[in-house]
Amino acid sequence: MRVPFFVVGLIATGVALSGVASAQQSAAPAGSGAPAAAPGAPPPPLPYGMPISLADAKKAAAAAIAEVGKTGFASAVAIVGPAGDLIYFERMDNANLSTTWLAQKKAQTAATFRRPSKLFEERVQSGATYLLGLEGAMPVGGGVPLVQNGHVVGAIGASGAPSSGPDEQVAQAGAAAVK
Repeated sequence: MRVPFFVVGLIATGVALSGVASAQQSAAPAGSGAPAAAPGAPPPPLPYGMPISLADAKKAAAAAIAEVGKTGFASAVAIVGPAGDLIYFERMDNANLSTTWLAQKKAQTAATFRRPSKLFEERVQSGATYLLGLEGAMPVGGGVPLVQNGHVVGAIGASGAPSSGPDEQVAQAGAAAVK
């Protein structure tokens, strides 16, 4: 029997997310009877909210571009809504053309999964190579959820550096500007 591609994708997504989610249960209070989370496990994802406004998207991008000056790499910055739809985009002069696509994919990953894309990069580096096949996930740092009033209102993605560290720094600066 042949299984449709989308069913395989749904199963793979479920398996991948169960691995991510199981490692991210919040800690239970002592004596509550609930199992405690692993030490250092991140909290569960925040709920989605209304999409970030264009004014706030521009504010996040401006903060990110200002941070690019500290990294020294011509970069691109993408701001997406909670569903991963592009709201605002900026690419600096002389930035590699691939930064356009990469910044958007990093932002879409952070919005879709409500987690920094860096988490996926770290999981792949620690041996969870099945995440490389997770549709819609860019396992490279530089994508950060944008949170306002306890809700994910979108995400920012940055690309331009030869490694993900500076891109992560740029995206974090943009996210901090709209908290």
